[in-house]
Amino acid sequence: MDIFQMERSGYGSKRFPKLVVSFLIAFCLLYMASMVYRSSTFVLIGEFAKDNGTGEVAENVTTPSGTESEDKHPSGTESMVVDKLLGGLLATGFDEESCISRYQATSYRKTSPHKPSAYLVSKLRKYEDLHKRCGPNTESYKRALKKLSSSHINGTTDCNYIVWTPSNGLGNRIISMASSFLYAVLTNRVLLVDHGTDMAGIFCEPFPNTSWLLPMDFPLTNQFYSLQPGNAHSYGHLLKINNMNISTVSQPPSFLHIYLAYNYDKHDKLFFQDQNQGFLQKVPWLILKSDQYFVPYLFLIPSFQQELGKLFPDKETVFHHLVRYLFHPSNQAWGLITRFYRAYLASADQKIGLQVRVFDRKASPVNVVLEQILGCIKKEKLLPQVDEQKPIASPSKNQTLRAITIASLYPEYYERIKSMYWMKPAVNGDVIGVYQPSHEEVQHFGNNVHNMKAWAEISILSLSDVLVTSSWSTFGYVAQGLGGLKPWILYVPAGNHPTDQPCPRGMSMEPCFHFPPDYHRISNTRQRLDTGSLVPHVRQCEDASKGIKLFNAKQL
Repeated sequence: MDIFQMERSGYGSKRFPKLVVSFLIAFCLLYMASMVYRSSTFVLIGEFAKDNGTGEVAENVTTPSGTESEDKHPSGTESMVVDKLLGGLLATGFDEESCISRYQATSYRKTSPHKPSAYLVSKLRKYEDLHKRCGPNTESYKRALKKLSSSHINGTTDCNYIVWTPSNGLGNRIISMASSFLYAVLTNRVLLVDHGTDMAGIFCEPFPNTSWLLPMDFPLTNQFYSLQPGNAHSYGHLLKINNMNISTVSQPPSFLHIYLAYNYDKHDKLFFQDQNQGFLQKVPWLILKSDQYFVPYLFLIPSFQQELGKLFPDKETVFHHLVRYLFHPSNQAWGLITRFYRAYLASADQKIGLQVRVFDRKASPVNVVLEQILGCIKKEKLLPQVDEQKPIASPSKNQTLRAITIASLYPEYYERIKSMYWMKPAVNGDVIGVYQPSHEEVQHFGNNVHNMKAWAEISILSLSDVLVTSSWSTFGYVAQGLGGLKPWILYVPAGNHPTDQPCPRGMSMEPCFHFPPDYHRISNTRQRLDTGSLVPHVRQCEDASKGIKLFNAKQL
């Protein structure tokens, strides 16, 4: 029937509009019904997210470009939602644009299976309230400053403080700041940090509506450089002049220096004596200098053990929670991290981090260290071997793209590994990309740009699926803590031959306390004791024979 016939028979002039109107009405009804269904579905999803054990609503994943995605993380892991508050670890109330990484970083990593305890979450919220009440420029802070002008305190103070001062490189600083924060939480103190100029603009503020930065006009700043063993204002010196008996001190001073760096003496080490913690509680201001992760020894102090057990039922997650809570890359640092990630790592099926720290290049020649690295890769099957026979890899439907990020002060390790996978194909046909963000050649102390790059590289390593770190390296400790990763620990050989065990797997993702005091000296016992006989979760480090670290006792 053509158009003319339709019009003559009445289809075009009468029946056709009725059909169109009926169709439109039906379509509108169906659309409204579908919207009601979708709305109810989203309500159900929202209610489920609220009931995830943290009381927080999980957010849609934010991709690196800033668009929302409901099906894929930037890291390539499938997920509908991501818990941007890390199980309640992070607080709300921040200006998100001032620190984009705080809530976005989690979308670059696989979801951590390690959730903070409800007690830890509650304790952090209480600490944030304390910091807001006692932080810089508050009335409580101003009153506490007045106490510093007197040699001894008169009466009690409503706020006590621990002031952290820097020592050594960025990795050492981060692990010691985390340790100082935990001590502050345990002793109801407010942590203030002296970042100076070389750490300015690297981290975001960790606490809402306040600052943890020590004001520049703090009256004792001129004493920070004299904070060394035997300092006249140190706790160790006070013990020394009172014959190790703190009870003979009639009035606590208004402040004390606490020196806990690698070269502290036997008097400074007595900070860890349980019986003296009560005296320290009466001192309003503690000025601390440390380059150590001294958390494991806090677990040996009896008066702290019950509280620590409630805060951290899972002992090897202490640093994992502390470092993710405290340290968020500033927007400038986050730009370095995300630009590298998008350019080199975003499309990889597997991301491998390799951190090579050589403390003495003369004692550990380049070729020997390279042989150790390649032995590690082969023995632990971290990467496929190259095919020495075929110049071109056989086609494979299951081809895997692996991206290796190498963090080192030196370029030689990167150049050798990159050349190896460029000149020969992998035996299984995998595509191997090798990248190095920077190679500074030497560690620049007191340099802001150097520290910014170091923080970016630590964070990039923490995004790995597989991580190899160097023994004794605090740089690597921070990366494994951020990523929640148990690394393979590369033993950097000191000599002309690689070792038979180039990189055994770490038993814990906790950092090592390299220079702990001898327990028998702290506890005044004659017999030397293994800390594992005191508490099962504090044991010898894998990479430092005299160091101690936290483990999960059930895994030992």
